[in-house]
Amino acid sequence: MALIKNGTQVSDQWITADDDTPVQADIPTIVSYKRFLAERETLVRSRAELGVKVSPGEDVTALERDLPRLQVIALDFPKFTDGRSYSAARILRQRLGFEGEIRATGEVLRDQYLFMQRAGFDSYEVKDGVEARQWLDAVREFSHYYQPAPNGTSAVWASRHAHLAAAAE
Repeated sequence: MALIKNGTQVSDQWITADDDTPVQADIPTIVSYKRFLAERETLVRSRAELGVKVSPGEDVTALERDLPRLQVIALDFPKFTDGRSYSAARILRQRLGFEGEIRATGEVLRDQYLFMQRAGFDSYEVKDGVEARQWLDAVREFSHYYQPAPNGTSAVWASRHAHLAAAAE
């Protein structure tokens, strides 16, 4: 899989460990949600850089107290039609204030890139052979939005109201 992060194709420094694979302190490791909850104390005390892979239906709010210790949350899209990970990303960014990397994994499509970015994702595992340029072009296709988003872009109505307020002064 290729990794696109902040609009650039990069090499992935992280490994995703099976539930029975030991976590090594010198290798950034993503573990399953189930494993993280089961081995929480040991994993949090370790010196390893940690990430957690969350499947749709798993409650990201259960990770709240450990978010400062986690560098990556990988949200899975088992099917491109399953949008529950969008909600998880928004909860992580807006409600829980997670500032680390939110990674989209699984059935990640270029057509969804803009929506994922606006929901709070900043990295994407995509099929090998996909060029980052195609993904960047997806973001540039739209310049105005109707909904506010955690990525800092404002809604078109908010911009319009700000412009009218400034003109009235």
